[in-house]
Amino acid sequence: MKCIFSVDVEDWFHILDLQSTPDLTEWDSLPSRVERNFRKLLEMFGTARVHVTCFFLGWVAQKYPHLVREAQDLGHEVASHGYAHRLVYAMTPREFLEDAERAKKVTEDAAGREVMGYRAPGFSVTQDTPWFFDQLAEAGYRYDSSVFPATRGHGGLPGADRVPYSVRTGAGEVREFPITLTEILHVPVCLFGGGYLRLAPWALIKRGAARVLGEGRPVVFYLHPREIDPTHPRLEMDYQRRFKSYVNLGATGLKVKRILAEFEFTTFADLIIGDGVLSSDAFAGISAGPD
Repeated sequence: MKCIFSVDVEDWFHILDLQSTPDLTEWDSLPSRVERNFRKLLEMFGTARVHVTCFFLGWVAQKYPHLVREAQDLGHEVASHGYAHRLVYAMTPREFLEDAERAKKVTEDAAGREVMGYRAPGFSVTQDTPWFFDQLAEAGYRYDSSVFPATRGHGGLPGADRVPYSVRTGAGEVREFPITLTEILHVPVCLFGGGYLRLAPWALIKRGAARVLGEGRPVVFYLHPREIDPTHPRLEMDYQRRFKSYVNLGATGLKVKRILAEFEFTTFADLIIGDGVLSSDAFAGISAGPD
C-alpha cells in the first residue's frame, strides 16, 4: 500500500475563518510567497523522486498559471482547492457549485488537461452539507479528499468512513479519499498534515503511518506551501490559532524530507486510473459510500 502526499497550493493570507483574513478583493495587493515556497517543495519532491497531488486554489492557478504547468511538467497531479477559499458550510449549494466550476475551469485552462480531484478549504464538509457530493459531481469532479472523519475546528464528519469509498449521485460517481486518522489512547487524531504534522514527533508520525498502512489504508499526507516558510507574514489571531497555524514552521522542511524518504508514494489519480480508465481494482474491497 502506497501513501499520497498532497499540497494545498495557497498563500500565507489564506488562513480561514479569522477577522484578520483579507477579503478576496485585497489578495492582489498583498505580497505573495506562494511561488517561492511552492518551488521549494517541488525541489524536495524532485530530489526524492516522488510525485504528489497539488490542489491549486483557483485564484492561485489563475494568477500563477506557470506554477500549474511547472507542477504538471514535473509529473505531479494537478487538482482543485476551490476558487475563493470559502468554507463549504458557509455557502449555499448554488454558491458552492459556481465556485467549484470556476476553480475547475481556470485550473484546467492553466494545465491544459482535465482536473479530476477536489479538496474543500478547511475540510469543511459537515452534516449540514448533505448536497456536497451531488454538487461536486455536477461540477464534473471524479474524486474528492475533503472528508475529515472526526470533529475539528471547521466541522468534520464524525463517524464517517476512514477508508476510501464511492459515493453515487445523480450526476455520477465520486470517489472519496478521507483525511487519514489513527488512534492514540482510543482518541482519533491526524498526524499527517497541518499543525498535527508540524507538532508531532517524527517517531510518532512514522509509527502512526505504519499502523494505518498495516490496516490496508493509504496514508494521506497534506501540507501548505507557507508551512515551510518560517519568515512569512503573520495574520492577527488569538493564541490558540497562532499556535496551530505557526508552530514548528522552521522544522517542517526536514520532516517532509524524512516522510518522502521513508514511504512509497503515488497520486490520487494514479490510485483510481489504469490506462486512462477508472480502475475497479483500485477500490476492490473498499466500502461503498451512501447512495
